[in-house]
Amino acid sequence: MRARRVILALTCCVWAATVQTACAQESIGQDNIGQDSTEKAIEKYRHMLSDDPWSNPGLLDVDRGESLWKTPAGPNKVSLETCDLGKGAGVVDGAFAELPRYFADADRVMDLETRLLWCMEKLQGFKHADLIKNPYPRGGQPTKDLGAIAVYIANKSSGMTFAAKLDKPKEKEAVALGHAIFFRRQGPHDFACAACHGESGKRIRLQGLPHLTKPALISSKAPRAEKSQLRG
Repeated sequence: MRARRVILALTCCVWAATVQTACAQESIGQDNIGQDSTEKAIEKYRHMLSDDPWSNPGLLDVDRGESLWKTPAGPNKVSLETCDLGKGAGVVDGAFAELPRYFADADRVMDLETRLLWCMEKLQGFKHADLIKNPYPRGGQPTKDLGAIAVYIANKSSGMTFAAKLDKPKEKEAVALGHAIFFRRQGPHDFACAACHGESGKRIRLQGLPHLTKPALISSKAPRAEKSQLRG
């Protein structure tokens, strides 16, 4: 639960309208020529997906997520179509673009995955411990059901600008906490989140790292270059 709250706080911070970047660049020590060549190859791959969206293997999880959203499940044998993601029961179009947000029925600030877990517990009757057991797939395994549902909902906001207001008291508290954690150096390597995500042009191996302190459009999900599973 503590880890989920920390992640949620970071999410709130990332999508806040103004975040001040104040972290020195960490040296990765990669060869610039090789890096440029690799980046061009990855960019070609991205353009291929953009030119023909139906070639994106991530859409397989979108379809599976839609089926999971609409299919009755759990001890209560109900679907998630009555789950309120902030725009009314069952409304998914544009919902992801306005998350995270405060939900009065839970008296908490929630991102998409947190809200889905809450709905799966309250509506479908699943036990929380069962839902969070082994949350990530192993290599070569398909995306977990929660991930597939989240991808389906996120895809319904594809091309939209993030528009979470984050103006309620508890939302502001989450933003402040996320801001502090984002820039705090900690752990065995004394890194902050901002070390990798506070500037443009950073990469670990083949994976380009998103600059999270600037506004961004929501794009359709695509698999990372070095993994077989879907990732945001």
